[in-house]
Amino acid sequence: MRWFWVDRFIEFEPGVRAKSVKNVSLSEEHMHDHFPGYPVMPHSLMLEGMAQTGGILLGQTHNFSSLIFLAKVPKVVYHKHVRPGDQIVYTATLEDAREEGGVTDVKAHVGDELVAEAQIVFAQLSPDEAGIPKNINQDNVVANALAQLIEGTTGD
Repeated sequence: MRWFWVDRFIEFEPGVRAKSVKNVSLSEEHMHDHFPGYPVMPHSLMLEGMAQTGGILLGQTHNFSSLIFLAKVPKVVYHKHVRPGDQIVYTATLEDAREEGGVTDVKAHVGDELVAEAQIVFAQLSPDEAGIPKNINQDNVVANALAQLIEGTTGD
């Protein structure tokens, strides 16, 4: 994961639910192109933020012993535009977790307003199954990101 589309986690209940935030700013380069004169957060990047929130929630259930890949998005609905200055709150609920993958339901809110919702299916693969060369160390990618993202969060 090279780009993070969440700024931090504000709640993390392992195996159950995670809540993260993304502060949408006009200083983000993609906002100037999407769309000139009327910047809105691209839906694909909102989906990525939802997937990162849900994927980290799922990965934690197995102590990140395997790699988490977005496999399918059977449902996604966008209700409203998100504009610079808005703060998106992603709430992911773990619906199913198995050795081979899992399913999360994620809702995105700006304030009290529902702006998007998705069901996301993930696959869990070993580095060998994913075709990652043996000389590439993936161990710290998610662990370091998670430590930075959940710093200062609350959880039950």
